[in-house]
Amino acid sequence: MRDSRAVIKRIQVTEKGTHLAENRKYLFTVAPDSNKIEIKRAVEQLFDVKVEKVNTMNYTGKKKRQRTMKYGKRPDWKRAVVTLAEDHKIDLA
Repeated sequence: MRDSRAVIKRIQVTEKGTHLAENRKYLFTVAPDSNKIEIKRAVEQLFDVKVEKVNTMNYTGKKKRQRTMKYGKRPDWKRAVVTLAEDHKIDLA
């Protein structure tokens, strides 16, 4: 099993994420090669909560133009929406 901090990169504190937190759902940026089982174990270990469900989404990096007409690319990344069990929550403050 991988280290929990290698699976979970950061918690996303966004406007959408704060609205989802009211329904016990939290957004995390995770490693692109992680799976739902690893994400569930990592969140339970790091935040000491019970995870009910994990949904993941893969995002492709955008093409960005540099000063010349050359194009670069931002890295691909993965987001996880973690639903916690009843009476569990993560303190974002």
